[in-house]
Amino acid sequence: MSTQSVLPAGLTAAPTKSTVPPGNCQFGDDFVKVALVENTPISDTAYVARFSLPDGTKSLGLSTCACILAGVEIDGEMTVRPYTPISTNADIGTFDLLIRKYPDGKMSQFISGMNPSAEPVVAFKHIPFNIKIQYPFNKPKTVVMLAGGTGITPMIQALHAILGDEAGSIEKTQLIYGSRSKDDILGKEMLDNWSASHADKFSVTHVLSNEKGEASGDYRNGFIDSDMIKELAPPASAGKDVVFFVCGPPIMYDIFCGPRGEEEITGVLGELGYTKEQVIKF
Repeated sequence: MSTQSVLPAGLTAAPTKSTVPPGNCQFGDDFVKVALVENTPISDTAYVARFSLPDGTKSLGLSTCACILAGVEIDGEMTVRPYTPISTNADIGTFDLLIRKYPDGKMSQFISGMNPSAEPVVAFKHIPFNIKIQYPFNKPKTVVMLAGGTGITPMIQALHAILGDEAGSIEKTQLIYGSRSKDDILGKEMLDNWSASHADKFSVTHVLSNEKGEASGDYRNGFIDSDMIKELAPPASAGKDVVFFVCGPPIMYDIFCGPRGEEEITGVLGELGYTKEQVIKF
């Protein structure tokens, strides 16, 4: 892995609560093109893209949690993908996206090949469907995050608010994060720093499917499973005091909570008795 010795600011920032209500995002129902300001590789397969904003004197104005849609014309067709920024509304004039470059990913390959330029190329918009559960997330005592791959980005967005709010009511956040190997963990340095600086409120368990050698400390080999959830999360009987956030590839939803578009909770979390009020599908 060829990682940058100096990580971009979006992956070194302290947790920052800078929340705004829905309806304040600079992007609206129509796509608006903006310029790529920086494009920073952080590994062989991931990078942080920093984009400008239509109004450079203001922040993005995105609520927590919510995503935006990126659109670009590739080979004569409009390609659209959802992204959750890892930057916060404390940043003025720009926003950061953490992107995994997939061999067959049209959007990720396109943006990774771009050079910073003043010319607006990639378009963004934000629609009501992009707005998810809002901080403080109905004020549970514990938030359990199940994330895989780039599903970490909405978790980073939520963690900024949770850990950056010194007077917040959320007592504990447990992140269970599935990756292929240690080198494959997106945002690892920042997550490690946050779990150290906020050890009383935030814990990370990395679950590695393809890592060689024996795992120790915050690392587990294999896959996230029912036994791990029972060990690390409050039971369903905790009621409104526990909420799960789930984000990752489609198979992750199938295994843990049921398809993203279905309200019913099935899979592992359903078998453990968690309800739709306790499980948020991102």
